[in-house]
Amino acid sequence: MTKFSELNLSPSMLKSINRMGFEEATPIQAGTIPLSLEGKDIIGQAQTGTGKTAAFGIPLVEKIDTKNTNVQGLIIAPTRELAIQVSEELYKVGYDKRVRVLAVYGGQDINRQIRAMKKGPHIIVGTPGRLLDHINRRTLKLDQVHTLVLDEADEMLNMGFIDDIESILKNVPEGRQTLLFSATMPGPIRKIAENFMTNPETVKVKSKEMTVSLIDQYFVKAQEREKFDILARLLDTQSPELAIVFGRTKRRVDELSKALSIRGYQAEGIHGDLSQAKRSSVLRKFKEGRIEVLVATDVAARGLDISGVTHVYNYDIPQDPESYVHRIGRTGRAGKEGMAMTFVTPREMGYLRIVEQTTNKRMTPMRPPSVNEALEGQQRLAKEKLVEAINSNGLDEYEKLVAELLGEYTPEQVIAASLKLFTKEPDKTPIEITEERPLPFKGERPRRNNDKRQGGGGDRNRRGKSGGSYNRNNRSQQGGNRQGQGQGQGSSNRRRKQD
Repeated sequence: MTKFSELNLSPSMLKSINRMGFEEATPIQAGTIPLSLEGKDIIGQAQTGTGKTAAFGIPLVEKIDTKNTNVQGLIIAPTRELAIQVSEELYKVGYDKRVRVLAVYGGQDINRQIRAMKKGPHIIVGTPGRLLDHINRRTLKLDQVHTLVLDEADEMLNMGFIDDIESILKNVPEGRQTLLFSATMPGPIRKIAENFMTNPETVKVKSKEMTVSLIDQYFVKAQEREKFDILARLLDTQSPELAIVFGRTKRRVDELSKALSIRGYQAEGIHGDLSQAKRSSVLRKFKEGRIEVLVATDVAARGLDISGVTHVYNYDIPQDPESYVHRIGRTGRAGKEGMAMTFVTPREMGYLRIVEQTTNKRMTPMRPPSVNEALEGQQRLAKEKLVEAINSNGLDEYEKLVAELLGEYTPEQVIAASLKLFTKEPDKTPIEITEERPLPFKGERPRRNNDKRQGGGGDRNRRGKSGGSYNRNNRSQQGGNRQGQGQGQGSSNRRRKQD
């Protein structure tokens, strides 16, 4: 593996990357960053979840002149969610260099965007329709753009944005550097590469191996409001030695770890906003067994190599299959078997089917355990602990107390009381878990004329919160872009991938 320290990056960039918790570059990053820093046009063929945002974001940020208040980098993304996600990742990448990033997309107040543009963002991330709208209004000047990125080009083709993209490309200087990323390379995408790129280098990364043969995979179909109690009952029934619970957002991780602690589980969470010291402390306690449940976002769990994880719970189903494989791959290691449970709301069943098709393995439906079954599971665990204590010897000092107890109570009563003390009975202490909106219905496609009317890239049928993404020095121009916690359901999709 290639370390970021080997890629000839600036000290400020390495500082930002270290803050994000990254040490080793993914294959798409290792292949793309050196070529991009040389100024070459690049075709990157890679699936979502391979780290492609940092692959184009790191060299782009390196080339930004922060003294120049003009737009120097332009990224075109198919949806508002991706535009927000990319802008947030770039904000983190450019944090120590103080690079300003602005996301623009349909469904957002365009006058607010215009005001934000006047504050001199260095990088614009936007959906095709809204970018074209700003170009036509002459509120977006692209004459000093030196780097153009087309992200998820095949998705933009599927959504009918090829004409818009070509119109945007004609407004960007011909001498620019162009980076095109696409999971597949259909004819129209190749044509764009031929017409608008100069001798592009191709960086192709194969999909991660989708073999998960040693992992038993289950899914639980449940409404959002039911998920936490089902999780608690599964933990009580299955009694995992070490378990990881994956949540989609930072807020989700914070709320889940707190709720699990309230219910009596040894749980802590990790996500991208934690300091490296705090993250290391939590992981150390988890490896040592002082935490039985680790709650994590995808980004925070990246690169985890922890032996002994027996169970993985996907509290929120990931959007793409590779993230799913990455998550459940935390268990079933070193030839040992593991178990993975994925919670799916009725609206998200389409994502489950895509995961199954990609991994070529059907998940087994699981009936959630009842409260009584959860209690029985804990009672069995209590019995095992009691038997273990008996077999460990060293009980001589307690025999006098036993004689006293048996003088007043029957042996059955004494053993039953012992088991009760060992048993963690199901807890119904009230907890607060904010309901997150489900992922967009798989297969929904915005109608072309709606996109035009809204002015933005497939935004209308998506579920992101309407709000801006102008980041500078830990602030957000529109509010709530970078720190989405506690801001209602709109935050769920804002950090669906990058967290």
